[in-house]
Amino acid sequence: MNDFFPSEKWRYCPYCGADAFRPGDANYMKCEVCGEKFYINASAAVACIVVNAQKEILLTRRKFEPAKGMLDLPGGFVNADETAEEAVRREIMEELNLRVDAARYFGSSTNRYHYGNMTYFTLDMGFECTVSDFSRLSAADDVASCAFFAPCKVDFAQIGFPSIRALVRRYMQR
Repeated sequence: MNDFFPSEKWRYCPYCGADAFRPGDANYMKCEVCGEKFYINASAAVACIVVNAQKEILLTRRKFEPAKGMLDLPGGFVNADETAEEAVRREIMEELNLRVDAARYFGSSTNRYHYGNMTYFTLDMGFECTVSDFSRLSAADDVASCAFFAPCKVDFAQIGFPSIRALVRRYMQR
């Protein structure tokens, strides 16, 4: 899939409307008329490692593109005015109908998330999540299914995103 970088497609300044929006460097676009800059930053996302009493990792199967049908960790984008910890709790509830008792950050990985005709640069923040009650576990939202995997049974080739593979490996190596 081709990356769509803003500097390749965006021509019009979102501030003054001039047809003079040009790359300033790899991190921003600048209008040659009004001088305003638009920075291209990573979008924050959370990826959650949920482990049961048998030390198995909960993986989901993606319902939609990108990476439809591939394995993933539950999680998603952090909303505006939301902390990473709030996003962890919201995403786990939305996707799996589970309440997170505690979440502990353990690392991050970068990703290029291709959606539609756009590439989103993400910073995927990994959290180890404690869940005490799995009785309401069910796949919802953008999750087609979910299952627990013994660490030795995780097929990394089936995980849809390089950043998620990296986070699962990092978690397993601790």
